[in-house]
Amino acid sequence: MDITLFSPKDTLTHFFPSHLQSNDQVAAIDMQSNSSSNNNNQPQTSHTSTSRSSDSGEACGGGNKWASKLLSECARAISEKDSSKIHHLLWMLNELASPYGDCDQKLASYFLQALFCKATESGQRCFKTLTTVAEKSHSFDSARKLILKFQEVSPWTTFGHVASNGAILEALDGESKLHIIDISDTLCTQWPTLLEALATRNDETPRLKLTVVVTASIVRSVMKEIGQRMEKFARLMGVPFEFKVISVLNHVGELTKEGLGVQEDEAVAINCIGALRRVEVDERSSVIQLFRSLNPRVVTIVEEEADFTSSRYDFVKCFEECLRYYTLYFEMLEESFLPTSNERLMLERECSRNIVRVLACDEETGGGECERRERGVQWSERLREAFSPVGFSDDVVDDVKALLKRYKAGWALVLPQGDHESGVYLTWKEEPVVWASAWKP
Repeated sequence: MDITLFSPKDTLTHFFPSHLQSNDQVAAIDMQSNSSSNNNNQPQTSHTSTSRSSDSGEACGGGNKWASKLLSECARAISEKDSSKIHHLLWMLNELASPYGDCDQKLASYFLQALFCKATESGQRCFKTLTTVAEKSHSFDSARKLILKFQEVSPWTTFGHVASNGAILEALDGESKLHIIDISDTLCTQWPTLLEALATRNDETPRLKLTVVVTASIVRSVMKEIGQRMEKFARLMGVPFEFKVISVLNHVGELTKEGLGVQEDEAVAINCIGALRRVEVDERSSVIQLFRSLNPRVVTIVEEEADFTSSRYDFVKCFEECLRYYTLYFEMLEESFLPTSNERLMLERECSRNIVRVLACDEETGGGECERRERGVQWSERLREAFSPVGFSDDVVDDVKALLKRYKAGWALVLPQGDHESGVYLTWKEEPVVWASAWKP
């Protein structure tokens, strides 16, 4: 965008408070959230008299959908470089938005930040600042509490864990030396149930090597303690266990068979949960070929159902898809957590970083974590170049269905509808939100 459309002395900065005027200060929202979430566990009310309370219980995007309308109009204005309209709409959104209000206000707050960064070409610096702030407050205890609470109230992550574990256990059944390459940022929450299953196998307990490939910088700081806990749990289960961590961040394509320590006598499984979307779009085919070269018995892929890739050069279309996906996600959070939940605020703040990355950071500049999601059909097309789909067995499907019964109504499992589809979908209120699949060479 032509930055000369804006004069920082007398246009955008005239309309907005200090937390939106400087890239170093954009993260003040995040820092303030950390502070206030520890203050009596109560969210703040909005800073304007026109705001509505989050206690209203109104679904996100419900009612007149004012946030969606204003945000979409602002995105179109940015695409058209209509500076007068941009100023007006950003000012309106700033007056109405609040990260502590109802769902519309929260969407307005987090998307406003991304739109402001897009309009001022400050997305890359903003994203780096937000990530730095998040890393400073990240700890094993806070991450563990967040993940466990999210798994307690929603199957968003556990759905993929159960489906993938079932496919891995069946593919490696009868093998004595197992090597699971875990390319995900789930902090190993998937593996205790698999270790339990291995410990109770009828035949001799196999030896398990778990290689965790870290693709997000925020996860690195807690992996040492996670490894120690995993080793302790494996000893408790009586499973011979080896744990290894590899930090590649955004460069999964740099992995090698030698670097991963793959041995000829090992039965290999590759597990990717939310990892492929962090691979740059142009590198995805080569990463899939890398997986093929490891000759795995099974590859399990879990990704959230959204497409930020095909429209990445069309800002308005990408914005609309991003808004659709996060509206659904925020609505799910609102119905799953109490209004005063600190964990909900933390999950929403994580979304704010991703939204800035998708909408306000140019692909060419790099320097941040890729967030280019694709839908299950798109991933299937890529994966079929090197693998064949493996249908989930009836036992695995039954396990997933049993899992969903533990949660509130609205969640469902949907099986593939035709030959062109692979894997299974988790749906929320009939909208597909997570896709899980299994593949073999």
